[in-house]
Amino acid sequence: MKPRTFLRSLLALTALLVVLGSTGCSTTSSSSSVAPQYYELRTYTTKTEAQQKLISDYWEKAAVPAYNRLGVASVGVFTELADSPSNKVYVLIPFATPGAYAEVPAKLAADAAYQAAGAAYLNTPKSDPAYVRFESSLLVAFDGMKRLAVPPSAAEKKPWVFELRIYQSHSESKGINKVGMFNAGEIPLMHQVGLTPVFFAQTVVGAQMPNLIYMVSGENQDAHKVHWKAFFDAPVWKKLSGDPQYKDNVSKVISIFLKRTPASQI
Repeated sequence: MKPRTFLRSLLALTALLVVLGSTGCSTTSSSSSVAPQYYELRTYTTKTEAQQKLISDYWEKAAVPAYNRLGVASVGVFTELADSPSNKVYVLIPFATPGAYAEVPAKLAADAAYQAAGAAYLNTPKSDPAYVRFESSLLVAFDGMKRLAVPPSAAEKKPWVFELRIYQSHSESKGINKVGMFNAGEIPLMHQVGLTPVFFAQTVVGAQMPNLIYMVSGENQDAHKVHWKAFFDAPVWKKLSGDPQYKDNVSKVISIFLKRTPASQI
């Protein structure tokens, strides 16, 4: 695709996302005038530990500083909890607007410091690439939590467990219905029981749609299980899950446990 064509496509996508944001990709409106954040969730597939290290080093030394210079704060970089040569690397990047997301490729291309710091990753040969492939989704935050929240452990880089959860629905209307269920009570309950949410978002562009994606976290897996039990035992959850209007709004749940890489600001 030619650069101008690519730019026009990004601008068209930006216009679409502005409309989606203004109409609200959820069924529950918020009294706050704060606009929801947009997130890029990038997933790298790897086949060696060397690739994983190269990706992590790139984000730590080149990409995260470059995004920070663009005004993008709190970039999360994670990998799967159990070490493996084929571990995936997950990157969460928050944006204030879809326009800010669309401007990134051109700005990175013009950033000499970024190009120099990321050379080992950016210039890998065909015979020894930095990754197998990566996928990228664009998400919009729920009305119930419009801004990403960094866990209290981030400043000290303490050990912390992150659970990335993906809820697939069998139709667009049921996907929106599930977002409404979160806004109606699930999000505040998760805060109350100590699940330490990081973000909640609906996928606007990505794979396996319709789906929503969110992240909760905890000190360790045992403590995290205790917090989940408190959630499922709560009267609020029992009332929501028994409400007929929310019946059959999720067809598949995917849960992925992650840990920080040294590059992560979350």
